[in-house]
Amino acid sequence: MKKIITLLAVVGLLSLQSCTVNDNTPVDYVDHDTISEVFEVTTSFNSTNNYSKIINLNPAIFASDVVLVYRLSGVYNGSDLWKLMPETFYFDNGTLDFGYRFDFSRYDINVYMVGNNLQSVSTAFRNNQVLRVVIVPGSFSKSINLNNYNEVIAALNVKEKDIQKIDF
Repeated sequence: MKKIITLLAVVGLLSLQSCTVNDNTPVDYVDHDTISEVFEVTTSFNSTNNYSKIINLNPAIFASDVVLVYRLSGVYNGSDLWKLMPETFYFDNGTLDFGYRFDFSRYDINVYMVGNNLQSVSTAFRNNQVLRVVIVPGSFSKSINLNNYNEVIAALNVKEKDIQKIDF
């Protein structure tokens, strides 16, 4: 009987031991499921539209998403120069001349101009303004320099050919 109990004890010890596995496979920390959207809108700001443009979002974005709006401010050596909004222009004496602002909800984006006398702002700053709207997942937006359009687009892995131009 002692031999049977000893045999059962040895079998029990062997069967209850666990194995350890060392997995040295490198972990891929690249976020492959970040869903972002980039599109381009051309608009003019005038008294008829109250110096604003409403861009409807269909479908609605997630509550945690962040919206960035960039304005094409020029071209340098063949490359587009994009400025992150809000953007403000001042008179030489330091007072506000005019600026571009935006706000957004899950359903739309309101891009608008602010200033003392918007009718007096040069048409170069009011007509045919090209805007790039970038919708970024909220957690992702903390890890990049949002002021640099090219850095944002590169981090989101967006190609120029994939950017939709939307006409209103």
